[in-house]
Amino acid sequence: MKTHSRRAVLAGAASTAFFGAACSNGLGSRGAETIDARVASSLRFLYSTYPATQDLRDKAAGQLVMPLVTEAGLGIGGSYGRGALQVAGSTIDYYSATQASVGLQIGAQQYAHVLFFMTNDALYNFRNSPGWSAGADVQYAVNDQAGNLSADTTTSLSPVIAVIFGQAGLIAGATVKGTKYNRIIP
Repeated sequence: MKTHSRRAVLAGAASTAFFGAACSNGLGSRGAETIDARVASSLRFLYSTYPATQDLRDKAAGQLVMPLVTEAGLGIGGSYGRGALQVAGSTIDYYSATQASVGLQIGAQQYAHVLFFMTNDALYNFRNSPGWSAGADVQYAVNDQAGNLSADTTTSLSPVIAVIFGQAGLIAGATVKGTKYNRIIP
């Protein structure tokens, strides 16, 4: 008969609790409800603060809403957020957004962004990729000096338009280029 020390039993219990929490699949959690509430709040803010984005929404085949992305860096940095893909105003999937960066950076910030898929092909490619990365094909709608968000004619013809808003923190600028999106089960 083996005798187990108190330390070994405690270590085993701690590792089981840690790995059980880390590997949780979210069953019974309120992850989807939390994401949906944040998405709705972010869209209300976006459309009331930047009314021109309603035109993008109306023309888009779908939109990926990332209501809260947190970015931090000290030489090496990264960001993470969760959001929802909506088609015709209804959530059809949930996604995570991750990004890694190396360079001259220090600080942290949070922001929201929406990817407007302006064509059915762009939406189809996004939904059917094993992990979609934002690259050179993403165009940005930007604030002009009067605080209005606008997309020029060239941008409005792009297959994917990114709108970044609600920035707060100490890192200058935010971009979705290099961000990888993966479908999740919240």
